[in-house]
Amino acid sequence: MNSTLETREVEFAHALRCALEESVADLPAPALERLAAARAAALARKKPETVEAPVFVPAFAGAGAPVAAPDAAPRAGAGRRPLRGLAILAPLAALVIVLIGVASWEDQRRIDENADIDAAMLSDDVPLSAYLDHGFHAYLSHSR
Repeated sequence: MNSTLETREVEFAHALRCALEESVADLPAPALERLAAARAAALARKKPETVEAPVFVPAFAGAGAPVAAPDAAPRAGAGRRPLRGLAILAPLAALVIVLIGVASWEDQRRIDENADIDAAMLSDDVPLSAYLDHGFHAYLSHSR
């Protein structure tokens, strides 16, 4: 159902409720008592609502295993619920380990690049103060 249709239905229900609330004051007392009794009887006969909570089932944990209904009798293997938590935590732990490994690899790569630059500067014949001189940069750009 699209949202515009739902919005129109909600607006209609609100307008109907307001109209009923306004006209209830005009009803005679015996009619109000009968309506209240009918409502109480209807609520007494109403079936209790069953609330079904969504169940998270990992994609690969127990693939192909039959899924029991929530109200089914517990099976002999029902005591294995702590292992289901492990099925969720294991991929998360692996993800954290991979992220830490990638971060340390990137840091090591950056350190190696800086070390190569430092080694090239120190092994060069040009003194370090020349790299700070703006004229030297101009000389390098014209000499190439």
